[in-house]
Amino acid sequence: MFTAAWTASPQQPSEGFTPNWSREGFWRQSLRQVVRLTAGGGRVRVRLSHAYGTSPLRIAGATVARAAAGAAGAAGAAVEPGSLRRLTFGGADAVRIPARGQVVSDPAELPLAAGEALTVTLHFDAATGPATFHAQAFTRSHRGPGDLLTETDGNAFSEVTESWYVLSAVETDAGRTDGIALFGDSITDGFGSTPGADRRWSDALATRTGRPVLNAGLGGNLLLNDSAWYGEKALHRLSRDVLDHPGVDTLVVLLGLNDIGFSETDEQPTYKPAPVVTAAELIEGHRELIRQAREAGLRRVIGATLLPFAGSDHWGERAAKTSHALNEWIRTSGEYDAVADLHRVLADPCDGDRLRPAYDSGDHLHPDDAGYAVMAEAVADVL
Repeated sequence: MFTAAWTASPQQPSEGFTPNWSREGFWRQSLRQVVRLTAGGGRVRVRLSHAYGTSPLRIAGATVARAAAGAAGAAGAAVEPGSLRRLTFGGADAVRIPARGQVVSDPAELPLAAGEALTVTLHFDAATGPATFHAQAFTRSHRGPGDLLTETDGNAFSEVTESWYVLSAVETDAGRTDGIALFGDSITDGFGSTPGADRRWSDALATRTGRPVLNAGLGGNLLLNDSAWYGEKALHRLSRDVLDHPGVDTLVVLLGLNDIGFSETDEQPTYKPAPVVTAAELIEGHRELIRQAREAGLRRVIGATLLPFAGSDHWGERAAKTSHALNEWIRTSGEYDAVADLHRVLADPCDGDRLRPAYDSGDHLHPDDAGYAVMAEAVADVL
Protein backbone atom coordinates (compact mmCIF):
# COMPACT_ATOMS: atom_id res chain seq x y z
CA MET A 1 0.00 0.00 0.00
CA PHE A 2 1.41 3.35 -1.08
CA THR A 3 1.40 6.49 1.05
CA ALA A 4 2.02 10.05 -0.08
CA ALA A 5 5.35 11.08 1.47
CA TRP A 6 5.74 14.51 -0.16
CA THR A 7 3.49 16.79 -2.20
CA ALA A 8 3.53 20.18 -3.91
CA SER A 9 0.34 21.85 -5.11
CA PRO A 10 0.38 22.52 -8.88
CA GLN A 11 -0.27 25.99 -10.28
CA GLN A 12 -0.39 27.52 -13.72
CA PRO A 13 2.78 28.94 -15.27
CA SER A 14 3.40 32.52 -14.15
CA GLU A 15 6.18 34.94 -13.31
CA GLY A 16 5.97 33.94 -9.67
CA PHE A 17 7.74 35.48 -6.69
CA THR A 18 11.27 34.81 -7.96
CA PRO A 19 12.65 34.03 -11.45
CA ASN A 20 11.49 30.63 -12.67
CA TRP A 21 11.29 28.49 -15.79
CA SER A 22 7.55 27.80 -15.89
CA ARG A 23 6.65 30.00 -18.87
CA GLU A 24 9.62 29.05 -21.04
CA GLY A 25 9.38 25.37 -20.15
CA PHE A 26 12.08 22.86 -21.12
CA TRP A 27 13.67 21.55 -24.33
CA ARG A 28 16.55 19.08 -24.70
CA GLN A 29 17.23 19.50 -21.01
CA SER A 30 17.18 17.55 -17.77
CA LEU A 31 15.63 18.77 -14.53
CA ARG A 32 16.73 17.47 -11.11
CA GLN A 33 14.56 18.27 -8.09
CA VAL A 34 15.25 17.53 -4.44
CA VAL A 35 12.45 16.73 -1.99
CA ARG A 36 12.39 15.68 1.68
CA LEU A 37 10.26 12.63 2.38
CA THR A 38 8.08 12.29 5.46
CA ALA A 39 7.48 8.53 5.11
CA GLY A 40 9.96 5.79 4.25
CA GLY A 41 9.61 2.45 2.54
CA GLY A 42 11.25 -0.05 0.22
CA ARG A 43 9.71 1.17 -3.02
CA VAL A 44 9.00 4.63 -4.38
CA ARG A 45 6.92 6.11 -7.20
CA VAL A 46 6.27 9.64 -8.42
CA ARG A 47 3.21 11.55 -9.55
CA LEU A 48 3.71 14.00 -12.44
CA SER A 49 1.18 16.76 -13.07
CA HIS A 50 0.38 18.49 -16.36
CA ALA A 51 -2.70 20.12 -14.84
CA TYR A 52 -2.27 23.40 -16.71
CA GLY A 53 -0.84 22.07 -19.96
CA THR A 54 -2.69 22.72 -23.21
CA SER A 55 -0.97 20.00 -25.30
CA PRO A 56 0.58 16.62 -24.44
CA LEU A 57 3.83 16.62 -22.45
CA ARG A 58 6.53 14.07 -23.32
CA ILE A 59 8.80 12.79 -20.56
CA ALA A 60 11.72 11.06 -22.34
CA GLY A 61 12.96 9.45 -19.14
CA ALA A 62 13.05 9.72 -15.37
CA THR A 63 15.24 8.56 -12.50
CA VAL A 64 15.19 8.72 -8.70
CA ALA A 65 18.10 8.56 -6.28
CA ARG A 66 19.03 9.47 -2.73
CA ALA A 67 20.51 12.94 -2.54
CA ALA A 68 24.23 12.86 -1.73
CA ALA A 69 25.22 13.36 1.89
CA GLY A 70 24.92 17.03 2.74
CA ALA A 71 22.77 17.79 -0.30
CA ALA A 72 19.47 17.64 1.60
CA GLY A 73 19.89 21.01 3.26
CA ALA A 74 21.92 22.66 0.52
CA ALA A 75 19.74 21.04 -2.15
CA GLY A 76 22.73 20.16 -4.33
CA ALA A 77 22.37 18.11 -7.51
CA ALA A 78 24.74 15.26 -6.53
CA VAL A 79 23.28 11.84 -5.74
CA GLU A 80 24.45 8.94 -3.60
CA PRO A 81 26.42 6.49 -5.76
CA GLY A 82 24.61 3.22 -6.29
CA SER A 83 21.18 4.57 -5.35
CA LEU A 84 20.11 5.73 -8.80
CA ARG A 85 17.04 3.95 -10.21
CA ARG A 86 15.37 4.40 -13.57
CA LEU A 87 11.61 4.96 -13.45
CA THR A 88 9.18 3.39 -15.87
CA PHE A 89 5.60 4.19 -16.81
CA GLY A 90 3.53 1.14 -17.65
CA GLY A 91 6.81 -0.63 -18.30
CA ALA A 92 8.14 2.02 -20.69
CA ASP A 93 10.97 4.47 -20.10
CA ALA A 94 9.09 7.36 -21.75
CA VAL A 95 5.56 8.64 -21.29
CA ARG A 96 3.24 11.25 -22.79
CA ILE A 97 0.99 13.05 -20.32
CA PRO A 98 -2.23 14.38 -21.88
CA ALA A 99 -3.14 18.04 -21.58
CA ARG A 100 -4.49 18.75 -18.09
CA GLY A 101 -3.65 15.20 -17.07
CA GLN A 102 -1.28 13.41 -14.71
CA VAL A 103 0.63 10.15 -14.58
CA VAL A 104 1.96 7.92 -11.81
CA SER A 105 5.17 6.00 -12.40
CA ASP A 106 5.69 2.32 -11.76
CA PRO A 107 7.25 1.60 -8.35
CA ALA A 108 11.05 1.46 -8.18
CA GLU A 109 12.95 -0.54 -5.56
CA LEU A 110 14.80 1.95 -3.36
CA PRO A 111 14.89 1.71 0.45
CA LEU A 112 14.26 5.14 1.97
CA ALA A 113 13.76 6.48 5.48
CA ALA A 114 11.48 9.29 6.63
CA GLY A 115 13.45 12.52 6.56
CA GLU A 116 15.71 11.47 3.71
CA ALA A 117 16.16 13.69 0.66
CA LEU A 118 15.26 12.16 -2.68
CA THR A 119 16.19 13.48 -6.11
CA VAL A 120 13.81 13.13 -9.04
CA THR A 121 15.33 13.76 -12.47
CA LEU A 122 13.26 14.27 -15.63
CA HIS A 123 14.58 14.44 -19.20
CA PHE A 124 12.67 16.48 -21.79
CA ASP A 125 13.79 15.75 -25.36
CA ALA A 126 11.00 17.78 -26.97
CA ALA A 127 9.76 21.29 -26.26
CA THR A 128 7.37 21.17 -23.34
CA GLY A 129 5.74 24.59 -23.69
CA PRO A 130 4.80 26.34 -20.43
CA ALA A 131 5.17 23.93 -17.51
CA THR A 132 2.85 23.29 -14.60
CA PHE A 133 4.85 24.20 -11.51
CA HIS A 134 4.88 25.15 -7.83
CA ALA A 135 6.33 28.62 -7.46
CA GLN A 136 7.66 28.64 -3.90
CA ALA A 137 9.84 25.62 -3.16
CA PHE A 138 12.28 27.34 -0.76
CA THR A 139 14.87 24.87 -2.00
CA ARG A 140 16.83 24.58 -5.22
CA SER A 141 15.97 22.67 -8.38
CA HIS A 142 18.60 22.16 -11.07
CA ARG A 143 18.64 22.22 -14.88
CA GLY A 144 21.25 21.19 -17.42
CA PRO A 145 21.59 20.42 -21.15
CA GLY A 146 20.82 17.02 -22.66
CA ASP A 147 20.16 13.69 -21.00
CA LEU A 148 21.53 13.86 -17.44
CA LEU A 149 19.36 11.13 -15.96
CA THR A 150 22.33 9.11 -14.71
CA GLU A 151 24.57 12.04 -13.77
CA THR A 152 25.82 11.41 -10.22
CA ASP A 153 28.14 14.29 -9.29
CA GLY A 154 25.61 16.91 -10.40
CA ASN A 155 28.21 19.15 -12.04
CA ALA A 156 26.43 19.24 -15.40
CA PHE A 157 23.38 20.87 -13.83
CA SER A 158 24.44 24.45 -14.43
CA GLU A 159 21.26 26.42 -13.63
CA VAL A 160 19.19 26.69 -10.46
CA THR A 161 15.73 27.89 -9.49
CA GLU A 162 13.64 27.84 -6.31
CA SER A 163 10.51 26.30 -7.82
CA TRP A 164 9.31 22.75 -8.51
CA TYR A 165 8.08 21.67 -11.96
CA VAL A 166 5.73 18.87 -13.11
CA LEU A 167 6.47 16.83 -9.96
CA SER A 168 3.44 16.92 -7.64
CA ALA A 169 3.92 13.95 -5.30
CA VAL A 170 6.28 11.21 -4.18
CA GLU A 171 4.77 8.06 -2.70
CA THR A 172 6.37 5.16 -0.83
CA ASP A 173 5.10 1.72 0.12
CA ALA A 174 5.10 2.67 3.80
CA GLY A 175 1.55 1.39 4.21
CA ARG A 176 0.76 4.37 6.45
CA THR A 177 -2.81 5.62 6.76
CA ASP A 178 -2.18 8.36 9.34
CA GLY A 179 -0.97 11.15 7.05
CA ILE A 180 -1.56 14.80 7.96
CA ALA A 181 -2.25 17.35 5.21
CA LEU A 182 -1.66 21.06 5.88
CA PHE A 183 -3.92 23.12 3.61
CA GLY A 184 -3.22 26.81 3.30
CA ASP A 185 -1.42 29.72 1.64
CA SER A 186 2.13 31.12 1.79
CA ILE A 187 2.35 30.57 5.54
CA THR A 188 1.79 26.86 4.99
CA ASP A 189 4.10 26.97 1.94
CA GLY A 190 6.84 28.18 4.27
CA PHE A 191 7.43 31.78 3.21
CA GLY A 192 9.87 33.37 5.67
CA SER A 193 11.60 30.11 6.58
CA THR A 194 15.27 29.60 5.79
CA PRO A 195 15.60 28.43 2.15
CA GLY A 196 17.20 25.02 1.76
CA ALA A 197 16.92 24.21 5.46
CA ASP A 198 13.50 22.45 5.54
CA ARG A 199 12.18 24.68 8.33
CA ARG A 200 8.56 24.99 7.21
CA TRP A 201 5.96 24.06 9.82
CA SER A 202 5.16 20.94 7.79
CA ASP A 203 8.79 19.82 8.23
CA ALA A 204 8.70 20.59 11.95
CA LEU A 205 5.41 18.71 12.37
CA ALA A 206 6.72 15.62 10.55
CA THR A 207 9.79 15.56 12.79
CA ARG A 208 7.74 16.03 15.95
CA THR A 209 5.04 13.47 15.20
CA GLY A 210 6.80 10.85 13.10
CA ARG A 211 3.77 10.83 10.81
CA PRO A 212 3.63 11.56 7.08
CA VAL A 213 2.95 15.29 6.61
CA LEU A 214 1.88 16.72 3.26
CA ASN A 215 2.34 20.40 2.51
CA ALA A 216 -0.61 21.62 0.41
CA GLY A 217 0.23 25.29 0.81
CA LEU A 218 0.11 27.68 -2.13
CA GLY A 219 1.55 31.17 -1.81
CA GLY A 220 -1.13 33.86 -2.09
CA ASN A 221 -3.94 31.32 -2.29
CA LEU A 222 -7.52 32.39 -1.57
CA LEU A 223 -10.30 30.38 0.01
CA LEU A 224 -13.14 31.83 -2.06
CA ASN A 225 -11.70 33.18 -5.32
CA ASP A 226 -9.39 32.03 -8.11
CA SER A 227 -6.22 33.99 -8.85
CA ALA A 228 -4.10 34.03 -12.00
CA TRP A 229 -1.02 34.38 -9.80
CA TYR A 230 -1.94 32.41 -6.72
CA GLY A 231 -3.80 29.37 -7.95
CA GLU A 232 -7.30 28.01 -8.02
CA LYS A 233 -9.38 28.81 -4.97
CA ALA A 234 -9.03 26.41 -2.08
CA LEU A 235 -12.60 25.19 -2.42
CA HIS A 236 -11.75 23.85 -5.89
CA ARG A 237 -8.29 22.42 -5.25
CA LEU A 238 -8.86 20.46 -2.03
CA SER A 239 -9.65 17.21 -3.83
CA ARG A 240 -6.65 17.34 -6.18
CA ASP A 241 -4.12 18.63 -3.65
CA VAL A 242 -5.17 16.64 -0.57
CA LEU A 243 -8.04 14.18 -0.83
CA ASP A 244 -6.77 12.34 -3.91
CA HIS A 245 -3.44 11.48 -2.27
CA PRO A 246 -3.17 8.06 -0.58
CA GLY A 247 -2.81 7.71 3.17
CA VAL A 248 -4.27 11.04 4.33
CA ASP A 249 -6.09 10.76 7.65
CA THR A 250 -6.18 14.33 9.02
CA LEU A 251 -6.66 17.75 7.42
CA VAL A 252 -5.45 21.01 9.01
CA VAL A 253 -6.99 24.16 7.50
CA LEU A 254 -5.29 27.58 7.73
CA LEU A 255 -7.03 29.82 5.19
CA GLY A 256 -8.73 33.18 4.81
CA LEU A 257 -5.94 35.66 5.48
CA ASN A 258 -5.47 36.60 1.82
CA ASP A 259 -9.22 36.82 1.20
CA ILE A 260 -9.32 39.39 4.01
CA GLY A 261 -6.07 41.21 3.35
CA PHE A 262 -5.63 41.52 -0.41
CA SER A 263 -8.18 44.33 -0.64
CA GLU A 264 -6.33 46.37 2.00
CA THR A 265 -3.53 47.53 -0.31
CA ASP A 266 -3.22 49.22 -3.70
CA GLU A 267 0.53 48.68 -3.85
CA GLN A 268 0.62 45.05 -5.01
CA PRO A 269 -0.96 44.55 -8.47
CA THR A 270 -0.86 40.77 -8.20
CA TYR A 271 -3.43 40.99 -5.40
CA LYS A 272 -6.04 42.27 -7.87
CA PRO A 273 -8.88 41.67 -8.32
CA ALA A 274 -9.54 41.38 -4.59
CA PRO A 275 -13.24 41.26 -3.75
CA VAL A 276 -14.18 42.42 -0.27
CA VAL A 277 -15.48 39.37 1.59
CA THR A 278 -17.33 39.04 4.86
CA ALA A 279 -16.70 36.80 7.83
CA ALA A 280 -19.97 35.01 7.05
CA GLU A 281 -18.74 34.17 3.54
CA LEU A 282 -15.44 32.89 4.88
CA ILE A 283 -17.24 30.76 7.46
CA GLU A 284 -19.32 29.17 4.70
CA GLY A 285 -16.09 28.45 2.83
CA HIS A 286 -14.63 26.70 5.86
CA ARG A 287 -17.83 24.70 6.25
CA GLU A 288 -17.54 23.54 2.63
CA LEU A 289 -13.97 22.36 3.20
CA ILE A 290 -15.10 20.44 6.28
CA ARG A 291 -17.93 18.87 4.27
CA GLN A 292 -15.62 17.78 1.43
CA ALA A 293 -13.10 16.30 3.84
CA ARG A 294 -15.69 14.31 5.75
CA GLU A 295 -17.33 13.04 2.57
CA ALA A 296 -13.91 11.78 1.51
CA GLY A 297 -13.66 9.79 4.75
CA LEU A 298 -10.98 11.74 6.60
CA ARG A 299 -10.95 10.89 10.28
CA ARG A 300 -10.25 14.41 11.62
CA VAL A 301 -10.52 17.96 10.33
CA ILE A 302 -8.67 20.57 12.40
CA GLY A 303 -9.18 24.31 12.13
CA ALA A 304 -6.31 26.72 12.71
CA THR A 305 -6.96 30.33 13.69
CA LEU A 306 -5.47 33.06 11.51
CA LEU A 307 -2.14 34.37 12.75
CA PRO A 308 -1.81 37.97 14.03
CA PHE A 309 -0.92 40.31 11.15
CA ALA A 310 -1.15 43.91 12.37
CA GLY A 311 1.52 46.08 10.79
CA SER A 312 1.52 44.08 7.54
CA ASP A 313 0.22 45.21 4.16
CA HIS A 314 -2.84 42.98 4.78
CA TRP A 315 -3.94 44.92 7.87
CA GLY A 316 -6.67 47.53 8.22
CA GLU A 317 -9.76 48.28 10.27
CA ARG A 318 -12.00 46.05 8.19
CA ALA A 319 -9.37 43.27 8.08
CA ALA A 320 -9.09 43.36 11.85
CA LYS A 321 -12.83 43.06 12.35
CA THR A 322 -13.24 40.25 9.82
CA SER A 323 -10.27 38.22 11.06
CA HIS A 324 -11.42 38.50 14.68
CA ALA A 325 -14.89 37.26 13.72
CA LEU A 326 -13.53 34.32 11.70
CA ASN A 327 -11.13 33.29 14.46
CA GLU A 328 -13.88 33.43 17.07
CA TRP A 329 -16.02 31.11 14.93
CA ILE A 330 -13.12 28.67 14.46
CA ARG A 331 -12.50 28.61 18.22
CA THR A 332 -16.08 28.33 19.47
CA SER A 333 -18.39 26.88 16.82
CA GLY A 334 -17.50 23.25 17.42
CA GLU A 335 -17.67 22.53 13.69
CA TYR A 336 -14.01 21.50 13.49
CA ASP A 337 -13.00 18.34 15.32
CA ALA A 338 -10.26 20.31 17.09
CA VAL A 339 -8.73 23.77 16.99
CA ALA A 340 -5.08 24.84 16.87
CA ASP A 341 -5.14 28.40 18.15
CA LEU A 342 -2.15 29.70 16.22
CA HIS A 343 -3.21 33.30 16.81
CA ARG A 344 -2.84 32.83 20.56
CA VAL A 345 0.52 31.07 20.54
CA LEU A 346 2.19 33.47 18.08
CA ALA A 347 0.75 36.78 19.36
CA ASP A 348 2.90 39.50 20.88
CA PRO A 349 2.03 39.67 24.61
CA CYS A 350 2.11 43.47 24.33
CA ASP A 351 -0.23 43.61 21.31
CA GLY A 352 -2.39 40.59 20.54
CA ASP A 353 -2.90 41.62 16.91
CA ARG A 354 0.83 41.51 16.14
CA LEU A 355 3.23 38.63 15.70
CA ARG A 356 5.62 38.22 18.61
CA PRO A 357 8.89 39.81 17.37
CA ALA A 358 10.83 36.60 17.98
CA TYR A 359 8.50 34.80 15.54
CA ASP A 360 8.30 37.51 12.84
CA SER A 361 10.24 36.98 9.59
CA GLY A 362 10.18 40.75 9.12
CA ASP A 363 7.01 41.51 7.15
CA HIS A 364 4.67 41.19 10.19
CA LEU A 365 2.73 38.53 8.25
CA HIS A 366 4.90 35.41 7.90
CA PRO A 367 6.63 33.61 10.77
CA ASP A 368 10.33 32.80 10.86
CA ASP A 369 11.81 29.38 11.61
CA ALA A 370 11.08 29.73 15.33
CA GLY A 371 7.49 30.74 14.65
CA TYR A 372 6.94 27.78 12.35
CA ALA A 373 8.27 25.43 15.04
CA VAL A 374 5.75 26.87 17.50
CA MET A 375 2.95 26.36 14.97
CA ALA A 376 3.92 22.70 14.59
CA GLU A 377 3.88 22.23 18.36
CA ALA A 378 0.40 23.77 18.60
CA VAL A 379 -0.96 21.42 15.94
CA ALA A 380 0.76 18.37 17.40
CA ASP A 381 -0.89 19.10 20.73
CA VAL A 382 -4.41 18.70 19.26
CA LEU A 383 -3.83 15.74 16.93
